[in-house]
Amino acid sequence: MSKIHVMSDNLANKIAAGEVVERIASVVKELVENSIDAGSSEINISLINSGLNSISIQDNGCGMSHEDALLAFKSHATSKINKEDDLFFINTLGFRGEALPSIASVSEIDLVTSEGDAGTHITIKGGKLVKEEDFHAKKGTRITVSNLFYNTPARLKFLKSEQTEVSHCVSFIEKLALSYPSIRFTLENNSNILVKTSGSGDLKKTIHEIYGLQISSKLIEIKASNDDYDIYGYICKPEILKSNRNYMITIVNGRVVKNLELNKAINDAYYTYKPDIKYPVVFLNILTDPTLIDVNIHPTKQDIKMSKLTDLYSLINNTIKDALYNNLLIPDATLRVSSNFKVDNKTLNDILNENNIKEDNDNKIELTDDHAINGQATFDFGKIEDNQEKYNDNVVINTQIKNLVLYPVGQVHGTYIIAQNDDGMYLIDQHAAQERVNYERIQKIFKEKKITTVESLIPITIELSKSDAIILKQHLEYLKSMGFLFEEFGINTFVVKEEPTWLTKGYEEETIREVVDQILIKGNNFDPLKYNDHICKTIACKMSIKANTRMTMEAMEELLQQLVLCDNPYNCCHGRPSIIKFSIYDLERMFKRVMN
Repeated sequence: MSKIHVMSDNLANKIAAGEVVERIASVVKELVENSIDAGSSEINISLINSGLNSISIQDNGCGMSHEDALLAFKSHATSKINKEDDLFFINTLGFRGEALPSIASVSEIDLVTSEGDAGTHITIKGGKLVKEEDFHAKKGTRITVSNLFYNTPARLKFLKSEQTEVSHCVSFIEKLALSYPSIRFTLENNSNILVKTSGSGDLKKTIHEIYGLQISSKLIEIKASNDDYDIYGYICKPEILKSNRNYMITIVNGRVVKNLELNKAINDAYYTYKPDIKYPVVFLNILTDPTLIDVNIHPTKQDIKMSKLTDLYSLINNTIKDALYNNLLIPDATLRVSSNFKVDNKTLNDILNENNIKEDNDNKIELTDDHAINGQATFDFGKIEDNQEKYNDNVVINTQIKNLVLYPVGQVHGTYIIAQNDDGMYLIDQHAAQERVNYERIQKIFKEKKITTVESLIPITIELSKSDAIILKQHLEYLKSMGFLFEEFGINTFVVKEEPTWLTKGYEEETIREVVDQILIKGNNFDPLKYNDHICKTIACKMSIKANTRMTMEAMEELLQQLVLCDNPYNCCHGRPSIIKFSIYDLERMFKRVMN
């Protein structure tokens, strides 16, 4: 007797359901996507007990004939593709022909559909047809799924709480509404409306309907294209940040996708505008030729492969960077109250020592207590730049912030500068502000000035394991470009003959060993550019005025003049805010001088 046999269609569908139908939101996803593919302009989703008892989707799409309604529940039956070449030109959300038979195999389904004349009513239980009849109905489809997983108790047991299941449904419908702003979506659970959009076709209005005023009032529109991709959408100002990546919503050809490279392009564009542990709010539509993407990877079709990803990364990253650079990003204090992120009390400037830095006649960065503002070091750039205007010759964008004039009027707790102008009052974190000024200046030095070195008075010996020695050898040229001259000194041992002059005096060996450790930790993934940036941040932080330090009015005025000329005056180099605004209207409303 043969050991190999062909599974029944019902068994095959139950196996497929294990991939296609993971949870209640999976059923909602597949059925709503079918409604979209049917050309619907209005889709209503109704859940009972978060979908555990019943899931009902009503649309006004094209509907199905009696024959198609029966055929739709057969395995691999689809209206989306006809031949093999169609897989390379997919313009619909569904195409596999697996969803309906998979859902039907593990639930009870009641379907009413019509193309505008005669309708069809079908009832299916556990994949078997129970009822089939003609039925009077208006154009469109209503499909109700009840008793999900009734015949697969193991899968039913793994469903989460009602709150968890409904939250996944809400999250999906919200993102789908952003993909199709011209469709009216309504999602309700036990007759309570959870999501409702107008179908206006306006993406910004849809964002407002879903996420509210706090986000929609802080949006910046972006639009760009290259030879292969068109991108369009909205990014949120950095004052609105989230603790996870769920608000970086990327939509490719109308399909909500999860792609690590796209998320990285977005997150990298916000570099230094936010702390590393926070993520931006972005709604990004990407349009491209279907032949450049492959959605046939996973049954959920949310993970896709994309061609020319490097070009797309650059397009997204540069577009967002330009949008942030060209817009005034000073946060309004009255709208920041509920969106503030918590900052650990132990900030970097508490950890680093309080050595100070200056530059000598040979452009060598050294530590000293000279050239200090109220006991705190500043960078003397007189020997590098003849004046501040020369430093900013190429800064011609965003004149709104560059022309901002702030007049200091005092200081709070030796930490925050109070300033004013005709528009209102400003609070400036003096450490964050000076750290930003110093960071951008040091970056300029590293880019334009040749790093000078000095011979080590006492050569530092570095002993490594064999594997670490091999890794370090691969990066000797990079170390040399930073000013470190490493020479082999016996087996798996190196000696440092020269070191850069920007090293902190007294901390030369500690810094060198830290550089080596970072290279060894990262291995082949070590990024010289990112480490150079880390060095710039560290120096900028060490040389900036600390909290609880008094400043003269002249020093405050000079700092504010330098801050507004920065490329990014809104944050320190670690992403903390540097300046917050109280408009005159805000102040008058807080003191009840105005009552609206």
